[in-house]
Amino acid sequence: MPDDDAAPGARSEERRQTRERRRLRAAVLALVSIVLLGAVPLFFGIRTLSRDPVFDNLDQLNVPGWAAAKTVDDVSGSRWCLLDCRLRERTVTSEKAPEETAQVYEDALRQDGWRPWKVSRCPEQQTKGSYTCWRRDELTLDLWVREPTCVPPPVDGEPAVVPSDDPSAAATECTGSLVSVKVRNAIDDERTRPQPTTDPSLTGEDPFPTVSADPLGELTPSPS
Repeated sequence: MPDDDAAPGARSEERRQTRERRRLRAAVLALVSIVLLGAVPLFFGIRTLSRDPVFDNLDQLNVPGWAAAKTVDDVSGSRWCLLDCRLRERTVTSEKAPEETAQVYEDALRQDGWRPWKVSRCPEQQTKGSYTCWRRDELTLDLWVREPTCVPPPVDGEPAVVPSDDPSAAATECTGSLVSVKVRNAIDDERTRPQPTTDPSLTGEDPFPTVSADPLGELTPSPS
């Protein structure tokens, strides 16, 4: 008789343990599902925040493959302009001459909604090659296409060769061209603001002469 009484109790305990194992298994599966479902959006969210959409837009420019043989991106500053606004810089190696390369990039920028921006200090200083400025919405873009600076490989026991400024010498060493793209927020581009002026009678020279066709209107004099 004691064995008969113990049997129902043992079966009841076994059923209870089975139900607990099932509940534990269901809880683990639910937790794993929540983690997986949350991890995927989190991964893509982090990737979206880390990848600047401006670079994605530049990737979609309609340029041939030879005009973007090698691309190097660099970014600095804050996307939300905390302390410093974001500066995006892209360097591209093209397989063809600067003139042809500049033309395909300018055509691609126009197709993408960029418009030529005629502004002083474009470029900031005299440069070789083709240098143009562009605007679209809240962004400004500087496009510089020039011949590459090529350095021959070093020879054992001899000093490194300094790149020559002579275009004919560069042509014998390498071909193609180098493209630099710089994209800034318009509010952080000093060229979108009225340029200060000074009284030439006090300084003898006006470092920022007034441009007659200034699209920004009258210039704001600097405080004395």
